[in-house]
Amino acid sequence: MNKIYVVGIGPGAYEQMTIRAAEVLRECEVIVGYTVYTELLERHFPGKEYKTAPMRREAARCRMAFEEAEKGRKTAVVCSGDAGIYGMAGLMYELGEEYPGTEIEVIPGVTAALSGAALLGAPLGHDCCFISLSDLLTPWEAIEDRLLKAAQADLAIVLYNPSSKKRKDYLKRACELLLSVKSGDTVCGVARRIAREGEDFTLAPLSELKEMQTDMFSTVFIGNKETKAVGGKMVTPRGYKI
Repeated sequence: MNKIYVVGIGPGAYEQMTIRAAEVLRECEVIVGYTVYTELLERHFPGKEYKTAPMRREAARCRMAFEEAEKGRKTAVVCSGDAGIYGMAGLMYELGEEYPGTEIEVIPGVTAALSGAALLGAPLGHDCCFISLSDLLTPWEAIEDRLLKAAQADLAIVLYNPSSKKRKDYLKRACELLLSVKSGDTVCGVARRIAREGEDFTLAPLSELKEMQTDMFSTVFIGNKETKAVGGKMVTPRGYKI
C-alpha cells in the first residue's frame, strides 16, 4: 500500500522539530507544503523534490501529495506547528477516501500554543482552549460565541491567527467582547515569530492588548482569573500549595 506522512514541523526552528518528524522527512522523496514552510526545510533536507501551492489551495496541495504517493514515491505533507491543530491532517483524511490505496500517518509537532507558552513562561498551567480568529472557514458569529463561552468558563485562551492585512481589527473586536466578561487587568501575552528570526514576546493587561499590533506570525494568550506576571513571565497557577 502507498503511504503519505502528514508532518507537523513545529514553530520554525529545526531544533524544535520532533526527532520522529525529522527522521520521516529524511526518508521521504517528495515534500509537499505551503511555500513558507518548505523554505524552512530546504536547508536541512536537501535533495528532496519540493512541491508547493499558495494559501487557500490546501485541497490542491493534498491531492498533489496523493498523486505522488500513487506513483510509489515516499511522500510527506508538511504543516507548521502540529498537523492536527489548524493543520492539514483532517483534510488529508477527508480526501483520502478518494484514494483508498494510500495509507495516512500523522506525525505530531509542537503547536504554537505550546512553543509560544514556553516563550511566555507558563500561561497554560490550568484548563485552556484554542480559538482561531480567522473567519475564512468559520463564521465570525461562531467565533464570537466561542470566545464568550470560553471567557465565561474562565479558561485560559490561546488565539491563533489574531489579525492579518484584511482582518486588522479582529483582535480588538475579540478583546472588546472578552472585556464584557473578564477584568481589564487580566494578564495577557503575545508571542511573535516563535523560533524564527525576530522572536519576541510582550505581556500586557487585556485592556491594553486590544490596541496592540499583531499579525499571522503572532500567537495571543489570554489569562484566567488566577493568571499573574512572575519575574516578567506569564504564569497560570495549577493550584499547588506553596
